[in-house]
Amino acid sequence: MRLYLLALNPTDSVSEGFLPAAARLGLTVTVLTDQPDLHRRAYQDLGHLGGAASVEILECDVRDFRTVITRIATHHRADAVFTNSDHLQTQAALAADYFGLPGKDWRAALRTKDKAHMRRHLAAEGADTVWSAELPAGQDPASLAALPVPYPCVVKPREGVASEDVVLAGDIEDLLLRCKEIQARRPWAALVIEEYLPGELYTLETLGDRHRRHVLGGFHTTVSPPPVFIEESLVLVPAHPEPVVEQVLAQLDALGVGFGACHTEFVVHEGRARLIEVNYRAIGDQCDLLLAQLLDIPLFEHILRTHLGEPLPVRLGARTDGRARLDYPCAERAGTLTSAPEACDLTVDGVQLTYRPLRAVGERHEVYRTNRDYLGVLRATGTDQPTVDRVVAGFLAAQRWEITS
Repeated sequence: MRLYLLALNPTDSVSEGFLPAAARLGLTVTVLTDQPDLHRRAYQDLGHLGGAASVEILECDVRDFRTVITRIATHHRADAVFTNSDHLQTQAALAADYFGLPGKDWRAALRTKDKAHMRRHLAAEGADTVWSAELPAGQDPASLAALPVPYPCVVKPREGVASEDVVLAGDIEDLLLRCKEIQARRPWAALVIEEYLPGELYTLETLGDRHRRHVLGGFHTTVSPPPVFIEESLVLVPAHPEPVVEQVLAQLDALGVGFGACHTEFVVHEGRARLIEVNYRAIGDQCDLLLAQLLDIPLFEHILRTHLGEPLPVRLGARTDGRARLDYPCAERAGTLTSAPEACDLTVDGVQLTYRPLRAVGERHEVYRTNRDYLGVLRATGTDQPTVDRVVAGFLAAQRWEITS
């Protein structure tokens, strides 16, 4: 059976999660990507897959669903079309639908990716109403002065990811300045301006096959101080309060979300759960790798099986005694990384630690105020949260990341 996997840049989710899972399922994988050389280099060391030779990589303009359909139609017959990219969910859904294969509803994929569509649809369905406005690409932000914008408000790209160019504005002058700064960096991008939703930030991770949906738990997310929203750490929440889960699932139902993996970010304030964004794919930044390990289930295989048309089991058999957290040391200034810890796997006081660098020594970077500032990721799992927290704090305190101008 052949799986077509749409991708932009290589990710840990694909190289360490989905490709090994596809190999275990006996699938032949064809990667369609606009960056084939990067993928060939990324997969050279995948010994468990036999190296890059076991993964066919074809160049394709994957942002254009018509090109994707043509590339598949003129190659081998597809048994599944899949992507874990935020940017390619609609294209993959349209391609799967064209070939009569299981997949997400392209409308749901579009309305979750497009944050303006998401707000409009939730309001139209009576699920939730958040004040929001859209600033088309190239339009003068001065037009916002005539709108009843509630302050503080949040400005973000309509189809952005990873908190990039998401910023809090306190008044009209601040709002106009922030919009102009983002437009200078992204002249092609439409922006969304919406009311700031107070509350603690959480995630809900779900897996469905249209007939059955499993809630895998979620995370409590710590973000950087405003005006930006960089995710600095995530602590596992094995089970959110049932009323909160019900509220989030009702809003996902209103959006038409229910197939495959979904990573939903929401805030809870005075018992009310309100969506921040819906990422219609598995959670990234190595959280999915941690979940698969902690729950002790073939998570990536389950996700791929749904796209092959196979039903999910009634019970996943996931462990419930695990506790975990992830921390992301961040660069606080621009410069060259001259010293940093190497990758390591340790067990301390019963806590399993996995540290992986995300930036190589010798690389120079600016400060992006997004997850592109991450220097590394520390995954920690155990059975007692205070012990996990203590061991993580000790490990991070003992490390040094040096950046020189």
